[in-house]
Amino acid sequence: MSQYHLDYLQQLEAESIHIFREVAAQFEKPALLFSGGKDSIVMVHLAKKAFAPGKIPFPLVHVDTGHNFPEALEFRDWLANEVGATLVVRKVEDTIKQRSLTEPKGKFPSRNWLQTYTLLDTIEEFAFDACIGGARRDEEKARAKERIFSVRDEFGQWNPKLQRPELWNIYNGRVHKGENVRVFPISNWTELDIWNYIRKEKIDLPSIYFAHDREVIVHDGQLVAMSEFVQPSADDTIITKRVRYRTVGDMTCTAAVESSATNLDEVIEEIIATRISERGETRIDDKVTEAAMEDRKKNGYF
Repeated sequence: MSQYHLDYLQQLEAESIHIFREVAAQFEKPALLFSGGKDSIVMVHLAKKAFAPGKIPFPLVHVDTGHNFPEALEFRDWLANEVGATLVVRKVEDTIKQRSLTEPKGKFPSRNWLQTYTLLDTIEEFAFDACIGGARRDEEKARAKERIFSVRDEFGQWNPKLQRPELWNIYNGRVHKGENVRVFPISNWTELDIWNYIRKEKIDLPSIYFAHDREVIVHDGQLVAMSEFVQPSADDTIITKRVRYRTVGDMTCTAAVESSATNLDEVIEEIIATRISERGETRIDDKVTEAAMEDRKKNGYF
């Protein structure tokens, strides 16, 4: 790896650490939204660096849809214990019962739309005034519209046309009572930056990110893992493939990619060679409509 690239990663790290410290300085009750995926794992690592030698001064919050990969849940619990952070878990299944919501049906019964309710209820329950997330601008065009400090109104909704200017790395965290800010410290990182940083910092990841054998079905050219949550059609054929995951969402809406990459160097080589974004290649729910992600974000989605 060249010295130039190391310097570039150091610049990204410094920017993210600065943002974390701004959150701690400006807000009374922040939280770090944590999924067990690589981006949120990097976020925890950056938060540790930002506040060392002290502990991370806010909780890790996971909105559990109930359709998670077991590997991600196991890693979530291990990491929270490893860094000594408070872990808050709230379940979409409980929200469905409390609000009498309709449980999704079909082959891929994703609860992604429903987790917005759970997230907003959790923000209200703990009175969080800032929620730190691992979204990156290169992931998806709606996320490219986000500022680093992105204000949500008292109903948790986002208006992409009402964004605050962020000049000279000055972030405005002032909000009215009931509003909150979503903060994205790794907005300027790319997928390749994340993986290079993981390699440089020797950050542990769930095994799901590396090649392994898994039973899948082929759906619209995507490899979807078999699980108790997926309901295959009569004409679906279950096959075993050597796969890994570029992103870790729910088992009902996240596809694997065929891969033989068993270590960081091989994963990075695959990412350099690919011409499709990670969400474009692996997220089934983003294909529902052209503006699927933006519609969810406007309603309060992370």
